[in-house]
Amino acid sequence: MLADELDYVLGVDTHRDELVTAPAGAVVAGAAAPANAHGYRELLHLAEQHAAGRRAWAIEGTGSYGAGLSRYLQARGESVLEVSRIPRGERRLRGKDDALDAARTARAALVGDTLTLPQSEEVAEALRLLLVARRSAVDVRREALTQLRAVIVTAPELLRQELCCLPEGKLLDRCSRFRRTSSAAADELATRIVLRSLARRIQAATIEARSSNATCSRTCARSHPRCSTSPASARSSPRN
Repeated sequence: MLADELDYVLGVDTHRDELVTAPAGAVVAGAAAPANAHGYRELLHLAEQHAAGRRAWAIEGTGSYGAGLSRYLQARGESVLEVSRIPRGERRLRGKDDALDAARTARAALVGDTLTLPQSEEVAEALRLLLVARRSAVDVRREALTQLRAVIVTAPELLRQELCCLPEGKLLDRCSRFRRTSSAAADELATRIVLRSLARRIQAATIEARSSNATCSRTCARSHPRCSTSPASARSSPRN
């Protein structure tokens, strides 16, 4: 158990408050600090004052809100452990408070047999950014596809009949190649322009999402060659 190996665990609520907790679970000090370099220095100074023995920092969200603090502490030789988010049921029963959350984080670390070390910062940040780009592209594609189908529903009859039965790939290809025609009525011309714009937006978002997926796979493969999501692992895994 972690409590047998350390003198202090510093539980961090990554919204605002930070607390220092002793192995028995008693809070011996606490402080609030801004999430910047000045605030990180304050917390480290607090730890040196009140937790001078063997210590570790238990932080929720080392890949998000706690990323900056984790990097700062690790660069200075501090032990950092990633703690899973406190269950919502416990928060409801015992109250929601930043100071309480920090204490719960420390105590969750103390009673745990094993804890997760934060991932490699460069790899974790690269993957996080790639996933942000992928989610954005997927959302744009989904929204634009919904809009495109809605426009087809209200399109002039001949144009609607031409498009409504096409599969998605052929539909996007057809709409993306629409051109202005002087002979078209105003409503049909506007419909063609909108459909072309939406189709090209969908195609671009599809390419972006696939590119992000491929880059994620390559990043995982370099960092974790035996990862089940990597292409190398997929080729080497036995088939049933």
